[in-house]
Amino acid sequence: MADHEDGTPTDTEALAAIGRALDSLVAPAYMAAASGTILAVSPALAELVGMDASAMVGQDGHDLLHRNEHGETVARARCGIREAGLTRRTAQGDRMWVGCADGSVVKVAWLATGCQVGTLDPVALVIFTPGAGEDAVTGADGGAEATDAPGPAGPDGATLSELERLALLAETTTRLTSTLDVEEALRRLTQLMVPRLADWAVVDLIERDSEVTRFAVAHQEDGVVVRRHDLEGPMPPIPPESVMPLSRALRGAASAIAGRETYQGPSDAEIAVAQRRLFDATGMHSAVIAPIRGLRQVLGALTLGRSEQPEPYTPAHLPLLEDITRRAGLALDNARLYERQLTVGRTMQRHLLPQLPRVPGLGLAARYRPAPEDLEVGGDWYDAFVLRDGALILAVGDVVGHDLEAAAGMAQLRNMLRAYSWSEQKPASKIVEWLDQACTHIAEVSMATLICGRLTCSAEGRYELSWTNAGHPPPLLVTRDGEARYLLDGHAPLLGLGISPERPDGVAPLPPGSTLVLYTDGLVESPRDAIDDGLERLRRNAASLVHRDLDDFTDELLESSRPPHNEDDVAMLAVRVPAESSAWPPRWRPSAR
Repeated sequence: MADHEDGTPTDTEALAAIGRALDSLVAPAYMAAASGTILAVSPALAELVGMDASAMVGQDGHDLLHRNEHGETVARARCGIREAGLTRRTAQGDRMWVGCADGSVVKVAWLATGCQVGTLDPVALVIFTPGAGEDAVTGADGGAEATDAPGPAGPDGATLSELERLALLAETTTRLTSTLDVEEALRRLTQLMVPRLADWAVVDLIERDSEVTRFAVAHQEDGVVVRRHDLEGPMPPIPPESVMPLSRALRGAASAIAGRETYQGPSDAEIAVAQRRLFDATGMHSAVIAPIRGLRQVLGALTLGRSEQPEPYTPAHLPLLEDITRRAGLALDNARLYERQLTVGRTMQRHLLPQLPRVPGLGLAARYRPAPEDLEVGGDWYDAFVLRDGALILAVGDVVGHDLEAAAGMAQLRNMLRAYSWSEQKPASKIVEWLDQACTHIAEVSMATLICGRLTCSAEGRYELSWTNAGHPPPLLVTRDGEARYLLDGHAPLLGLGISPERPDGVAPLPPGSTLVLYTDGLVESPRDAIDDGLERLRRNAASLVHRDLDDFTDELLESSRPPHNEDDVAMLAVRVPAESSAWPPRWRPSAR
């Protein structure tokens, strides 16, 4: 093919020139594009690895050839050739194994350098030679260039490159910040350290009242990171005067190196004795210890130890360890804060949602499920209580929001509903009208939906529900024969709009043995599900489950009807009337379950 008008060769001719150049080399070598794809292979390399040269072209050089001494593939972050290509430096090294077609490996020294051939993007020439020597990095002009300070030694004793250190820190950040569970975060931390940086990883945590717990002692057995639970548990207190490395780390002092000899002399504290037992039990001969710091306090310490790797730790390992513990501290701080908020939320929700009354002849069951991503507290609620005239008030509501503010508004709304219902023996519609005005003027509730019903029993034992609906999904009535229908009357706008409409009451008899279900919209809708589909699913499931006892019915209905991608709270209240007519005791008073 002809050259370009300016005389430079075309890409095709450039590739052909690369092929001719590689054919003339007596050394094992290949030429690769910036992506790592092999463009040409020397006959000597094809012979060395026992592969056909044409079959090697087009494959990724790292994936095809780079192995460790056991014949296992090597992470890209640990590939010095790729790092040299990314940084466009000429580099060489003596610790590399090339994989052969028969599964064996050949130890080689290597040199990688950039080339410019025709109009092609810069390519890399990689040459392999048997031999060993000290690693060096050579500048592009051929002059010697000082290498970076040696990084932490890996499991084979080789130093980690800057690219590998960055990859490890990035992985540590990603894995630790992707969970808000303290135990899971620390489990991930030990798995990141063992065996990549250490034979042993030990995490000591400072709990309440400055008590120390040895949370994890982890090492690898048969390729799996396992815990030595016999070495874990409570630790002696942190002595303020001890100069031992662990004591200083737990007080927030700088990281330090420790050896078996560090803890062989007289101990200045009980915690140093515990550390000596750790060294003896694990066989560690060298360790690095660094504090795990949160935003406001020291949370603990991380100890990395070597028992099988012969090389001791050096001061060059401390900067990486400190970078890791900084990330661990932030992740642990966030996880602990979340757990504290979760505990507050659970406690608050437990006290805000009421116990159901015992009503002779009636079955009552309620369930609450928080939004999956929230702190187990929100604006969905239920209530049931008996009035002085014997009527049973049933309510299910949903205050806008999924946080503590919504929960506080829910508590206000529920308490006002109880007060209005008890003080005035009025229809549900009138009670909700007053509640709507209160939302606008005196309550800290922006908007809310609500079903409020009044269940009564005649002298003949016939049950009747009157209700009003403030912008809420309709009640579901299921007969004992499995006929299910929604009660669509009594509908009016939601609360808090400031328009104070006149609200109607719906009235319906409850047949013997029937079940009434009140619920919030989280049971029937989600961002991926239309509410009509959810309502039909709920109706169909309730009809098929009504023969179950009420608790099983409620549990199964919640599990089978809640959309799989639900992002909302769910509150549900179910009432089952007796299968046989029986008069409701007029002087009954509620008792807590």
